[in-house]
Amino acid sequence: MRIELDRLKAEGQYRTLAESASSCEDGWIWRDGKRMLNLASNHYLGLGHRLDEAALARWTENAGEAVAGFGTDADAAIRTGATASRLIVGGDPAIGRFERDFAAYKGTEASLVFGSGYMANVGIIGALVGRNDIVFSDKLNHASIVDGAVLSRAETVRYRNRDMDHLESLLRRADPSKKKLIVTDSVFSMDGSIAPLAELAELKERYGAMLMVDEAHSGGVYGREGEGLAHALGLTGRIDVQMGTFGKAYGCYGAYAAGDAVVIDYLVNKARSLIFSTALPPMVVHAIRDQWKAVRRDGWRRERLLSQAEWLRMQLRGAGFDTGDSECHIVPVIVGSNERAVAFGRRLQEEGVAAVPIRPPTVPEGTARIRFTPMATHREEDLQMALERIVTVGRELGVVPG
Repeated sequence: MRIELDRLKAEGQYRTLAESASSCEDGWIWRDGKRMLNLASNHYLGLGHRLDEAALARWTENAGEAVAGFGTDADAAIRTGATASRLIVGGDPAIGRFERDFAAYKGTEASLVFGSGYMANVGIIGALVGRNDIVFSDKLNHASIVDGAVLSRAETVRYRNRDMDHLESLLRRADPSKKKLIVTDSVFSMDGSIAPLAELAELKERYGAMLMVDEAHSGGVYGREGEGLAHALGLTGRIDVQMGTFGKAYGCYGAYAAGDAVVIDYLVNKARSLIFSTALPPMVVHAIRDQWKAVRRDGWRRERLLSQAEWLRMQLRGAGFDTGDSECHIVPVIVGSNERAVAFGRRLQEEGVAAVPIRPPTVPEGTARIRFTPMATHREEDLQMALERIVTVGRELGVVPG
C-alpha cells in the first residue's frame, strides 16, 4: 500500500480529505478553515437545506396523514434510521407515497428510491443485464455506471463520447440473440456536454436494445419544473429507465429509478443494492420531498443558473482558457497535467475560490482540469471577483498567456 501511495504522489494523483462546511444559500463555503466562494459543488440551484423546528413539525404532520392503516406514530417522520431493507421492515409509508408522486412528476408509471446514485447505477445495471448480455457504455460515463457494468458480468463495449456512428457500428456487429443495454449520462459531469438522447433513442429502437439514462446532473436543472433533460426533450416514453440523484441540484441525498411499472417491479426483485441495503431513514425521505417541492416551485433558479454558467463560460473562453465541450451549467477549465491542475486549484483556494483539481482516472490522461460550477444564488459581484482571480492565477501559472 505504501508503494502505491508513493506512486500516486509522484504522478500527482494523490488525494486527501478536506473538511468543508456549507453556508447554504449564499454560495459560499468554509473549507479547511477558510471562507471561499463555492465553485466546486453540485449544489447547482443553491437550495437551502437546513433542518429546523418548522421542518420537523411539517414532516410529523405529513407523516400523520400518510400512515392511515399503519398506526398512529407520526413521530416516525423524524426517525434517523429505517433499521432494515424495504423488503424486510424498512419500508416506511413516506417512501411509497413519495415514489408515486415523483413518478407522476417524471411522467412515468412508477419510480423507486435508492440509497445513493452509486447504489442505483450498480443495482439497476446488474438487474437488467447479466453474463450473456452486452452493455454499450459511453466512454465518459460516470464511474458508477462503469462499475455497474463490470459487476453485472455482461460484456462491456465502450463507444466514443457522443459518437452515434461509432455506437451504431458496434450495435450492428453485436450478436442479435444477446440482450443489449445502452447506458449514458445525460449531462457529462466533468465536461459539461450533453448526450444526444434523441439519437440514442432511435438507435435503441432500431437495434432492439434497452436505453438507460443517468439524469444525475440534469435533474432539477432542465424541464419546466426540473423534471430532467429526457422529459424536457419529450423522450420519456422512449427511455426504458431513467436514473437520477437527489444529492445534486435537489440539495439532499438518495437516488431514484423511473420507468414503466414492470421495470420498477423487476428492479424490486432483482436490484441487489436495493434488496440488501437498509432503506433511507424516514427523515431523509421527508427532506427529499421538501427539496423536490422547492425545485418545482423556484423556476427562477434554473434560469439564473444557466445564465450564470453561460456568462462564466464566455468570459473564460474570452480570456483564453480551454473549456472543452461545455454547453451547460458545468464549466471545466482543462489544463493538461496533474501537477498544473493541483497547483491551479491550490492557488485559487488561497485566493478564496473553492476550485478542486479533477485528475485521472476521473478524466482521461492529459486532461486534468478545474471544474467550475456556478450556483443560482451566486451574486454577480462574487462571480466577477472569482473570474478576476481565475484569470490572474491562470496567467501566473501559465495556464493562459499573460
